[in-house]
Amino acid sequence: MSEKGQLLSLRVNGEDLVVAPGTTVAAAVMMAGAATRTSVAGERRAPLCGMGTCFECRVTIDGAAHRRSCQILCTPGMDVQTGDAVHATGAHG
Repeated sequence: MSEKGQLLSLRVNGEDLVVAPGTTVAAAVMMAGAATRTSVAGERRAPLCGMGTCFECRVTIDGAAHRRSCQILCTPGMDVQTGDAVHATGAHG
C-alpha cells in the first residue's frame, strides 16, 4: 500500500500511468485518454453515474472482467484493460 502522498503506478491498456493514492480506476482511465468500453455500435463510452449503477465504467482489472471502475481505487501494479483496447485488437468479450 502506498504511503500518504506517494504516487503509485499502474498500467492502462499496456501503457504506464502514475496517479495519486485515492484515485479511482475510472479517473485513471480518463487520465490515460481511454474510454472505459466501446458499445456494439463502436461508440466510445465513459463512466456516467459515478456510483456503480449504470455499468458504463466496466473494465477488466488484473484479468477480472466487468469490474466497475468508478468504485475501485487504483493499487500499485494494477493492470487495467478497457473496451478501447478490446476494440483496437478486434477481440470480443
